[in-house]
Amino acid sequence: MAAIKTETITVRIEPAVKEGLKAMAERERRSQANMIEVMIREYCERNGVTIPEQ
Repeated sequence: MAAIKTETITVRIEPAVKEGLKAMAERERRSQANMIEVMIREYCERNGVTIPEQ
């Protein structure tokens, strides 16, 4: 099975938002990148945007 390529994005956020992300990632024992992906997927699901599973 071929590995799925990931993509990189760069964003600027306020330091307090980054601290919130860090706290949530630590609480769920996830990396910050994985926590962002989980949050985006949950937001899209709540708003009717389908993201196909790979």
